[in-house]
Amino acid sequence: MKKQFITLLLLAPLLLSCTESEQQRRQFLHNNIAFAAAQVKRALAAIDSTGKVLNPVTLKDDGSVYYCGYSDWRSGFFPGSLWYLYELTGDTAFLARARRHTQAIEQAKALTWHHDVGFMVGCSFGNGLRLTGDTAYARVVVQAARSLSTRFRPAAGTIQSWDVTRGWQSERGWKCPVIVDNLMNLELLFEATRLSGDSTFYRIAVSHADRTLKEQFRPDGSCYHVVDYDPATGEVRSRQTAQGYADESVWSRGQAWAIYGYTVCYRETGNPAYLAQAIRTFEFMKNHPRMPADLIPYWDMSAPHIPNELRDVSTAACIASALYELCTLHIPQAEAYRTYADRIMASLASPAYRAALGSNGNFLLMHSVGSIPHGGEVDKPLNYADYYFIEALKRAKDPI
Repeated sequence: MKKQFITLLLLAPLLLSCTESEQQRRQFLHNNIAFAAAQVKRALAAIDSTGKVLNPVTLKDDGSVYYCGYSDWRSGFFPGSLWYLYELTGDTAFLARARRHTQAIEQAKALTWHHDVGFMVGCSFGNGLRLTGDTAYARVVVQAARSLSTRFRPAAGTIQSWDVTRGWQSERGWKCPVIVDNLMNLELLFEATRLSGDSTFYRIAVSHADRTLKEQFRPDGSCYHVVDYDPATGEVRSRQTAQGYADESVWSRGQAWAIYGYTVCYRETGNPAYLAQAIRTFEFMKNHPRMPADLIPYWDMSAPHIPNELRDVSTAACIASALYELCTLHIPQAEAYRTYADRIMASLASPAYRAALGSNGNFLLMHSVGSIPHGGEVDKPLNYADYYFIEALKRAKDPI
């Protein structure tokens, strides 16, 4: 009995420390969820004042909010944030608005010139289906998967990302460009197979994941942004960038898409090669000599003026959310990865990156970078940074 008493005395500081740490974690989540809910309610009030159903994306140069239409690749993120806030708070006001803003972009399900219907429909209708079981949402998800499947190019074994007949993409000489971002749209196809029983969607997703795994990564684990294929022969024509500093540079958000995308692919298939790539790309970023101490990456880790380059909080938020899922996959690094994700979230929630209530156009996070080469959304808030921040809060609070 005496021995047990002495052992308890020795363990007491450790137990107290663990309890305090857990309390601090819960308080952190509570505070940030409350902030997100309050800030988004302000955004909704601003939208209501117009009498329209508007979809906030970013801030214009004049400080006003830019709202997008249903066909914009970012149209699903604000509805998705509303679904997560309903889930996190239980506030039925968010449920009603999530339904309304989701319904407003239903036409996205029929887009066949867009590889990003996974972002658009998955974040909105997909989350709505997960939380409500609404069969009408299921039908939209399956139809969107059919639309996405029209972009599958059998010779290359990939889904073509961009059309090359218009816009700046038509000026690059590409025939079948595939961007690493496209990995994020595969979850829609996996879900559509579950909902419909049609394994065609699953096979397309796996084919795309396999070819991307083979062609889009460097030996160090980092990825190229764009791989252009010959749609007739399937051969690789070039490996380039569109939004990074240079073809051989490390565009940070591309690395985040790869980490997140292959985490999802592993969850859906159990293929260990996908898990290995997610880990390899994350370890590359984690150990990068230019990774800042606060873990918010530069927009491109190869940009020439580091440390005087812009950070990209959308990259950090996406990596944090991916890591919280990775931690659930029974990997040896789970505890270390959770701690790393917690550190990212602490930085994102600091005054350096989290906006003050009522500021920043009512977006949550500051200092994202859309595309420096295109001069678009440079050092601005972005709705997808907010979405992955809220998703990361959800995953930190309630592991998948």
